[in-house]
Amino acid sequence: MIGLAETGSGKTAAFVLPMLVYISKMPPMTSANSAEGPYALIMAPIRELAQQIETEARKFAEPLGYRVCSVVGGLPIEAQGMALREGCEIVVATPGRMIDCLDRRFCVLNQCKYLVLDEADRMIDMGFEPQVQGVLDAIPSSNLKPEEENDLMDTGGSTVYRQTFMFSATMPPAVERLARKFLRRPVIIAVGETGKSADLVEQKVEFLASEQKKKNRLSELIRMLEPPIIVFVNTKKGCDAVSRSIEGDTGVRTAVIHSGKNQEQREENLSNFKSGKLGVLIATDVLGRGIDIKGVNHVVNFEMPKQIDPYIHRIGRTGRAGRKGTAWTLVTAADSDVFYDLKVKLEAAGAHVPSEIMKSDAVRNSSGGIFGRAIVD
Repeated sequence: MIGLAETGSGKTAAFVLPMLVYISKMPPMTSANSAEGPYALIMAPIRELAQQIETEARKFAEPLGYRVCSVVGGLPIEAQGMALREGCEIVVATPGRMIDCLDRRFCVLNQCKYLVLDEADRMIDMGFEPQVQGVLDAIPSSNLKPEEENDLMDTGGSTVYRQTFMFSATMPPAVERLARKFLRRPVIIAVGETGKSADLVEQKVEFLASEQKKKNRLSELIRMLEPPIIVFVNTKKGCDAVSRSIEGDTGVRTAVIHSGKNQEQREENLSNFKSGKLGVLIATDVLGRGIDIKGVNHVVNFEMPKQIDPYIHRIGRTGRAGRKGTAWTLVTAADSDVFYDLKVKLEAAGAHVPSEIMKSDAVRNSSGGIFGRAIVD
């Protein structure tokens, strides 16, 4: 199955609940069969998303007596390998660490027949295609459903073929290759209208004449808005600079998450933000997709991304699960390359488009931009 859905629509439950039903029909996991590996594998592109999925899966799995193991980078692989060897029904992993565990013989996937690829296009964008292919190749091909209905085995319904779920915002050639190789006549399910922001997100875009005015406006917003607030910046260095600026100008303490932070720092900062100990989180696009932080009232794009896709994903961190939210975006003339696509998205949402954007050469001279690819979260 290939799944497309609006941001914040709760697709994690869409694959976790059927997964538990599937596992309930399998033999109990014991010392006799645990060496053959887990029954289900979920892969996600980044550690935070994998750990979020693990947390949600545990809520439903543990009351049923099923074990969930997380296999992600940034933490000791030996401890994760030990947990895998002890046996578990469900593994949630990032592609790089999963392939490492397979290469080191910490586990096998001989009886894995429920596979989920979450944010498949993001995994490809991040350069994980070889690792994803390697993991999928480690699952016995005998589990795959035949290409033709006539080739199905007549075993009285006892044969269980692999179920593969792929969630992807776009379908670049690399993702299409994966789908052709590992999915059999997939059903495509779309929830709502892909490629748009959630209806519960109010979008506010402001044009500032200079970078200094943009910094001043950010400080005003931090003082004015009710936390929790996520502020997105394009680079690691920029995140650290914005954090220092906010703390210096407003006295508000911030948490920072980007790929330059080690796993312990990232987990601590995210935990402090989720608990309310820190009301402002500064992040790069490492936090832009899939991550669900309950109660986020405001998202601020201090720096507009260079393409429209990350913008949609970023603002989808608020307005989730039926709650309203507001996305603020601060732009200058330096962001003109994305003005046309931004204008189209704002108009589609019925949001105000600043006159500076409407009058810009980028909008007046453009007949179309780079938007239009399907976006899901």
